[in-house]
Amino acid sequence: MSVLPAPDEKATYVERMFARIAPRYDRVNRAMTFGMDRSWRRQVVELVAPPVGGTALDVGTGTGDFLPELAAWTRDGIVVGVDFTLPMMQAGQPKLAGLGPHRAAFVGGDALRLPFPDETFDAITTGFVMRNVTDIGQAFREMYRVARPGAVMACLEVARPRNPLVRLGHRLYFEGLVPWIGQLLGGDRRAYTYLPQSARAFPPPDALATIMREAGWRHVSYRLTGLGAVAIHVGARL
Repeated sequence: MSVLPAPDEKATYVERMFARIAPRYDRVNRAMTFGMDRSWRRQVVELVAPPVGGTALDVGTGTGDFLPELAAWTRDGIVVGVDFTLPMMQAGQPKLAGLGPHRAAFVGGDALRLPFPDETFDAITTGFVMRNVTDIGQAFREMYRVARPGAVMACLEVARPRNPLVRLGHRLYFEGLVPWIGQLLGGDRRAYTYLPQSARAFPPPDALATIMREAGWRHVSYRLTGLGAVAIHVGARL
């Protein structure tokens, strides 16, 4: 049974869903990815390579998993995570505690209307967010707007394995077992039914690359990881 909301209800649905699962989000995420999400995020940050002393933005930051990784590169620079679900950012506050004063912050905001001036950031990341927005192209255009010339953006998202046997195994796990993991560890099977169902409707990597190019990003490329179940797209603002 589909739990996907109608397009005009998606933003409200997603915000309320993540507010519900925020306290246990990290625990479930680590379990369902077998901890591999951490290495995927490190790959993303290596690709954008935030400059020392620069400014970095994570869009749809949730509990802020990207922020310590970005801060390790910028050192005395500034890292910002923007999200529209307050409980997710509240759950992530301990991750900022060791980064030093005035070096990292959460900011409330919508990925489709980022609350920052033009050409603000040297590097931008986003992870497992684009399938939750109502307009992927607009989200990429907003990231392009707030990127400085020369900035690099990387998008971490789901993909469907190309190998037929791997794809079948991935689907059985993602759509069959993940909701039960969400129920067991997070107490919310419906939320973790939405996640794989939203991934099924998400554009494949080639199509996502095209959307990025149409939003203005240049030198767009992507790599597959996680046996092809995850794609990392990279683009630059010239």
